[in-house]
Amino acid sequence: MIRVLLADDQTLVRAGFRSILEGEDGIEVVGEAADGAEAIRLARRLRPDVVLMDIRMPGLDGLAATGEIATDPVVRVIILTTFDLDDYVYGALRAGASGFLVKDTEPAELIHGVRVVARGDALIAPSITRRLISEFTARVAHPDPGPRLRALTVREREVMTLVAAGLSNDEIAARLVLSPATAKTHVSRIMTKTGVRDRAQLVILAYESGLAVPGWLARS
Repeated sequence: MIRVLLADDQTLVRAGFRSILEGEDGIEVVGEAADGAEAIRLARRLRPDVVLMDIRMPGLDGLAATGEIATDPVVRVIILTTFDLDDYVYGALRAGASGFLVKDTEPAELIHGVRVVARGDALIAPSITRRLISEFTARVAHPDPGPRLRALTVREREVMTLVAAGLSNDEIAARLVLSPATAKTHVSRIMTKTGVRDRAQLVILAYESGLAVPGWLARS
């Protein structure tokens, strides 16, 4: 059973998400929060698998709440946003969110996103997340690989760059002519060596370190 906490200051929005999620087998909404402070309290008490977190809420906002909640390795956060909040999305990913969804997403995409994040993957949608991460990490003035990236092998750096481009393990395997299991092993080893908690954080590190360059895939 995937246990979900809803955090949004709009009652109707929470009710809509609850209705969608509780209609699915294997998903249970265990609580609702109307602001960031309440979301932190409930996340610590209930320890849900996934928190659906709005960014703009009264008092403590979703960005600050995400930073607090993401310190628990068990609880994962999906940010709910709109396209006019792109600046907040990047900050939320850096704070520890495992991905994000736009608020007008289709029910099937919402359910898929919750399942993806609950099983430990990041919600990196190539059509949205890659573009946003590319845009905002491009603002890093002086990329520095640092000791974490210097510890990677040439192959691991190549795999990490493909992760940053939004490719799945199967797509990475096809690109590098590897088995999917080998690609998955590479990704797991990279995450262990770099000390990141999921693929979203790995993408952020790839761009901020200069390993991945915005738009590189389109130019290759």
